[in-house]
Amino acid sequence: MAIPNVRIPSRQLYIDGEWRESVKKNRIPIINPATEEIIGDIPAATEEDVDIAVEAARRALAGDEWGSTTGAQRAKYLRAIAAKILERKSELATLESLDCGKTLFEAAWDMDDIAACFEYYADLAEALDSKKKTPVDLHMDSFKTYVLREPLGVVGLITPWNYPLLMATWKVAPALAAGCAAILKPSELASITCLELGEICREVGLPPGALNILTGLGPEAGAPLVSHPHVDKIAFTGSATTGVKIMTAAAQLVKPVTLELGGKSPIVVFDDIDNLDLAVEWTLFGCFANAGQVCSATSRLIIQESIASEYLERLLLWIKNIKISDPLEEDCKLGPIVSSGQYEKVLKFISKAKDEGATILCGGERPQHMKKGYYVQPTIITDVNTSMEIWKEEVFGPVLCVKTFKTEEEAIELANDTKYGLASAIMSKDLERCERFTKAFQTGIIWFNCSQPTFMQLPWGGRKRSGFGRDLGEWGLEKYLNIKQVTQYTSDEPWAFYKSPSKV
Repeated sequence: MAIPNVRIPSRQLYIDGEWRESVKKNRIPIINPATEEIIGDIPAATEEDVDIAVEAARRALAGDEWGSTTGAQRAKYLRAIAAKILERKSELATLESLDCGKTLFEAAWDMDDIAACFEYYADLAEALDSKKKTPVDLHMDSFKTYVLREPLGVVGLITPWNYPLLMATWKVAPALAAGCAAILKPSELASITCLELGEICREVGLPPGALNILTGLGPEAGAPLVSHPHVDKIAFTGSATTGVKIMTAAAQLVKPVTLELGGKSPIVVFDDIDNLDLAVEWTLFGCFANAGQVCSATSRLIIQESIASEYLERLLLWIKNIKISDPLEEDCKLGPIVSSGQYEKVLKFISKAKDEGATILCGGERPQHMKKGYYVQPTIITDVNTSMEIWKEEVFGPVLCVKTFKTEEEAIELANDTKYGLASAIMSKDLERCERFTKAFQTGIIWFNCSQPTFMQLPWGGRKRSGFGRDLGEWGLEKYLNIKQVTQYTSDEPWAFYKSPSKV
């Protein structure tokens, strides 16, 4: 893909279908993680801006232009957005790469997925029209009943920096498909493409207030959104620490939330695998794609003892071929960490593992040829025990820790030895064993002989401290719908529970 000469747009907040300066007029610098240079800035919303956006969303729901739309009408907007995403694919991918350090290849891949996600939920929006009013047969002559599916209301969508526009789309597309009015609050570390979504919505004529986009800091913009009395639901993807705060704040208003809070996912490798290199590549992709900044990253390699030595040797050979460079360079497969703060956090995890007695088998430092930028070499850590921080906590960087096992029972125990429960992977040609592990894994996502493939038709989410609720698939739409039961008494006969005065 040719790299366009891209200018960083200077945007305001997107509220009520228009660009609007934040009330306090504050802005946050955009730092390119590959160069550490300031390349632009974004508006910093505060509580006052949240109030304005919520009122715009409420007006949209109450008005005919958005609030009275059919699913088929909403589908047209979603398809128009998808077309615009593809039209601007090269530009948006470059902006995303500059903003968060994602390799250009991965960013372009994301843009295809984003357009497909809008198309997918356009189809589900159309299908809603036939499901909106669903009769329920009670097998009784005196009652008729039906279930009504309606938009839940004003929804707050708080999304992370590792897949800025894709993670936003996972929530925006189904929320709009359901007919909700949404307020998107992306991460302050990567907001450029989310703001461009506002421009795309304006260009396609999405009714004012249907989608509002507020950039800014969590305490100043995210917290007021969560606690706002007229926001009917919060959907959040991010850290477990922030998720606890959101759940606590929402509980004060008995406000529903869905939370996707990351993980510490295992990949279990058995000695019966036929193709060692195939398994090795999936292991690397499962932990090092997007510089390891993936909530479902299979960052705990649990490998059968009999092949551990050979497997690690193959991993080291493959790692030598991973190109680490500016993410805009051709064939770059590992770019920088998103920010200086996250960079320091990753290096601290590695240093702590070494202090606790683990062995840094490879990596663990800045690549020598990269003098600027927040780069960390692909890192493999061995001699790990289960009490170490590197085994227990999510690093969110290109760091793989390794333990060995002898028996299935031991592998299952190690795999489930985590407070998280997002994803698990198993590499084995024994499909009956894979099925046993499917039942045993305490996670919401399970991969056989692969790691990380994600499809919009399938539910995405976890259990334990990885949160609850699901993005994607029909499940991603259902969480933005309010379900009403409607019951009609159709008989002319009296109910006869009380004695009628006319018959006394």
